[in-house]
Amino acid sequence: MLHHNDAPPGTDTAPSLIDLFFQFMIIGAVSFGGGVVAYQRLLLVEKRKWLDADQFMASLAISQTMPGLNSVNLAVLAGDYLRGVAGAVAATLGLILPGAAFVMLVAAAYSSGHEHPVVNQLLAGVACGATGLLTAITAKLGGKLFRQVTSLLIIIATFCLMSFAKLSLVSVLLIMAPIALFIYRPRC
Repeated sequence: MLHHNDAPPGTDTAPSLIDLFFQFMIIGAVSFGGGVVAYQRLLLVEKRKWLDADQFMASLAISQTMPGLNSVNLAVLAGDYLRGVAGAVAATLGLILPGAAFVMLVAAAYSSGHEHPVVNQLLAGVACGATGLLTAITAKLGGKLFRQVTSLLIIIATFCLMSFAKLSLVSVLLIMAPIALFIYRPRC
């Protein structure tokens, strides 16, 4: 368990609140869309040595048990360890500010020009890119499942219930989860 009274490893003093804020703000800016925890590890363990590898893993484990995003929870825990409550606030604000600012700017741009054809074409392009990315990730993660008949039937049934029957995600989960659990139950 981390305690902010302990000195960070490899340092005699804790980082300033401004340094903590800006380091986490850089992480929030460069990792917008993913990879935040990897950047946090790079900053906290390798670059600044504010935590050692075991402390980082302990913080990550704790952050995964808390509600909310792991990266934000990790910022709270690391900031608290390094500078107490003020550090937790500085690290968290630094992490979420770039993404929040970007989303606000996009929302403002959309609200002022949502009827313009170029804006709609741009959004259609973004939707296509997101669909392609999701498809590529699905194919990469589920490659072996696509070769198994039972798994493929579950995937197709789920797709049909969502796309053609237009059932809600909760309804599809309530239907498909018990079926999948029964099919893949442990056999003694």
